Formats: sequence, C-alpha cells, structure tokens
Amino acid sequence: MIDDVMSTAKEKMQKSCAAYERDMMGLRAGRANPQLLDRIMVDYYGTPTPINQIGNISSPEPRLLVIAPWEAKMIPQVEKAIQKSDLGLNPSNDGKIVRLVFPELNEERRRDLTKVASKGAEETKVAIRNIRRDAVDQIKKMKKNSEITEDDQKDAEEKIQKMTDNAIKDVEAIYAKKEKEIMEV
Repeated sequence: MIDDVMSTAKEKMQKSCAAYERDMMGLRAGRANPQLLDRIMVDYYGTPTPINQIGNISSPEPRLLVIAPWEAKMIPQVEKAIQKSDLGLNPSNDGKIVRLVFPELNEERRRDLTKVASKGAEETKVAIRNIRRDAVDQIKKMKKNSEITEDDQKDAEEKIQKMTDNAIKDVEAIYAKKEKEIMEV
C-alpha cells in the first residue's frame, strides 16, 4: 500500500517536471527552434492540426525557421495560425514556403522572459509540494487506520521528502538552463 502511494507521487512529480520542461521549450529564447511551433494548431480542412503534421519545419539559420507545407494551399492557414499565436512573429511566404524571422531580443525582453520562466518554475514547485502533501496525508491516514506502523510512516515520509527534493532540483536545473539560454547574446 505504501508503495502504491509512493509510486503515484513519484509519477505525478515526474509529470509536473516534464510539463514544465515542455513549456520551457515553447518559450522563445532568441534562437529559432522548431519546437516553438509545437503547440500552434492550423485549421486543416476544419480540423485543428499541429503545424508539424502538415509540413516540414527546418531551421537553416539561427534566427530563421522555414515551414514547407505538403500542400501549397495550406500556406494562408499556416500564416494565420502563426499570427494568432503568442509568438509575436510575422510570417512571410513565397508561394511554396513560410519563413519566420526571429528578431534579436533586447535586454528588457530577455528579463521578461526569465520572469516568465521563473514564474513557471515556482508554479511547478508548488504543484510538487502539493503532491508531497497529498502523499503524506495518505500515509498518515494509513497510520491512523492502523494499516502501517509508526516506523513505516516515518520511513515513507522521509522517502517522499527525498523524492520531492529531487523533483524540485530537476525543476531548478531546467530553469537554470533556460535562463542561461535566454540571457545568452
């Protein structure tokens, strides 16, 4: 029973870290990264479809993304989806491909992006601590119902705390990596 609580808590903590890391991949850091487009949906014959499923995305230069839709008539929809997104980029096309030029980030914008990354890290840490609290509550309930001994309870709580500490270290490492990437000129 304790193992179930521990494995569930560990799985939830890992999912929280993975979600934060995915969010950070979508945060623009001055470099053209095809993953920035992962969450953009294009209206593909009435069905919202991820942009990476309607064409090839490449980065021939550090500040340029090129989207080559498999169907040329999808270019206007791709442009419209990018303009509606929160990327703040203006796409251009030549009838066959869509180009996205990433402007150089100024110092103020870099600071704003690090604040966004920091806020996300804090929210993820709070989520991890909530997972810890729920797991510890379940362990205490088991002790109260005489399903486990006091020693088992203490051991389990210590293991849950270690898992929490490791998950928070992971989040901080992801944030530090993203902050370095953002502040790099």
